Amino acid sequence: MEFTSQGIVILGFTIYYYGIVIMLGVVAAAIMTDRLARMRGLDPEIPWDALAWCLIGGIVGARLWHVFTPPPSMVEQGITTMYYLTNPLAMLNIRNGGLGIPGGVIGGALGFYIFARRRKISFLEWADLIAPGLALAQAMGRWGNFFNQEVYGAPTSLPWAITIDPPYRLPEYINQATYHPLFLYESIYNLVSMAVLIWLLRKGGERLKKGDVFLTYLVLYPVGRFFLEFLRLDSAQVGGINFNQTLMGVIAIAAVALLIWRHRPGAATAAAESQPPIASAAAPEPDADIEQIEESVKEKENLKEEEQ
Repeated sequence: MEFTSQGIVILGFTIYYYGIVIMLGVVAAAIMTDRLARMRGLDPEIPWDALAWCLIGGIVGARLWHVFTPPPSMVEQGITTMYYLTNPLAMLNIRNGGLGIPGGVIGGALGFYIFARRRKISFLEWADLIAPGLALAQAMGRWGNFFNQEVYGAPTSLPWAITIDPPYRLPEYINQATYHPLFLYESIYNLVSMAVLIWLLRKGGERLKKGDVFLTYLVLYPVGRFFLEFLRLDSAQVGGINFNQTLMGVIAIAAVALLIWRHRPGAATAAAESQPPIASAAAPEPDADIEQIEESVKEKENLKEEEQ
């Protein structure tokens, strides 16, 4: 066994720290969802049963996101979307790097949606419980970027700047040694988001609708990612536009709009009016009326027999 800067080598096979950190984040997310489910009186086994669905969907989604939105540094090396499409084995080689968080979230959500349909449970209710754990997993997973010396920001001389070794620097910054620890900023932001989401689950009460906490996550994460992208040096470009930043802005605005629409004045009243009327508890049921009539007839017959 040998420990290197990138991972642990066992019998010539390298287990990368990046992968270890991601798996630890996934397990931590499942544990948190388990605890939150117990608080709500729900089945705590659901997160563990759904883990494989979310993990497979997340990995596939994250990889596809990278394939279709490669960063400029890889494009310059000729590793474009077309390269992956014409070299499918390279697309499958996730050990060679290249996972996109937005795709991972989408893929994981799709995997859980399929699982929820099969188990006949509420997707939105469980998405609310998964959201804090998802933020925690992202906070932990970002430390994999530290070991890979990637996802760093612009050059800086701030006291908390990190040193990037020459092989991992972009060509235009080859003489710059210290950079913003962008992965750390996002990790801290995700931990704060996790705390906000847990607070919502505990304090939201009846004001919350199913799916509100997950929608709040879809506001918090995109907003943070949108502003952090201004510091990122190697962002995916589509038509000269920072694709991830633009998409994050669109998702945040859409999630805010949906939250406002769900809680618009009169929304609760409209929902109640759309439900079928509930019979009054005081109103007698048809079967009860029949039984009362039969008893009355029997009583009259008994009285006649006694008179005779």
